Amino acid sequence: MIEDSAAGQPGERLQKVLAQAGFGSRREMEAWIAEGRVTVNGAVATLGVRITEGDKVQVDGRIVRLVLPGEQKLPRILLYHKQEGEIVSRDDPDGRASVFDHLPKLRGQKWIAIGRLDFNTSGLLIFTTSGELANRLMHPRFEVEREYAVRVQGELTPEQMKQMTGPGIELEDGRVRFDQLSDEGGEGYNHWYRLVIREGRNREVRRTFEALGLPVSRLMRVRFGIINLPPRIKRGMMVELGEGELRAILEWVGLPAGEARQVVKTDRAQRKLKRVPPRKN
Repeated sequence: MIEDSAAGQPGERLQKVLAQAGFGSRREMEAWIAEGRVTVNGAVATLGVRITEGDKVQVDGRIVRLVLPGEQKLPRILLYHKQEGEIVSRDDPDGRASVFDHLPKLRGQKWIAIGRLDFNTSGLLIFTTSGELANRLMHPRFEVEREYAVRVQGELTPEQMKQMTGPGIELEDGRVRFDQLSDEGGEGYNHWYRLVIREGRNREVRRTFEALGLPVSRLMRVRFGIINLPPRIKRGMMVELGEGELRAILEWVGLPAGEARQVVKTDRAQRKLKRVPPRKN
């Protein structure tokens, strides 16, 4: 077994470099190492082991090339307008359409979804090749805002709106409180609201409205942190962010990226826009 290097010695912790390379979050990489799936120079690695240039790292027996600080490139970020009827998973026993089906292919990395959306929810999904960036945006301790547009069958009373932004609504897995809630109007039986929340619990927006007797007929995420869903990205379309936007996001979450302090403009013409074929019923 490889033992952890002493403090102060050169090198980067293995789980950190694997996460930065896009294999998954740091927590996932720690689990891989604990399960014995990672070796360094032919020996099973342990948590905290440091690697330096020239070390041979293998995951499940396959050699991987890791980018160490100093030669690190900017991660990639894709924005995708998820359609209803798609799952945010690579594996589904029912064979349903997946948001991963149409993402650009990567070599030696994988796309990490930042924040899930359930099967019947549409809107902004963010994908990145950086496990560290994904962790900063998703971990509860960072309390990153999520903004949704929601259409419900019925209408909230003023007292219910005050409760949702005040003491909150008690659900089976704890209390839910919205940071912001605004009435966007509606016609007939359907009514629209706009809300901001800092959690990512399973179906919490739907369950909160349903707890008040208001079934949700449409739910759409329109913002995640400082990242908004651009109006020009219609359902089933994706766009890759340019360098200036990447550096602005990295700076916002507090991740160093070489010369990330200088945000530069990106030529819109250099961005890639891709249309995903409509889902077949």
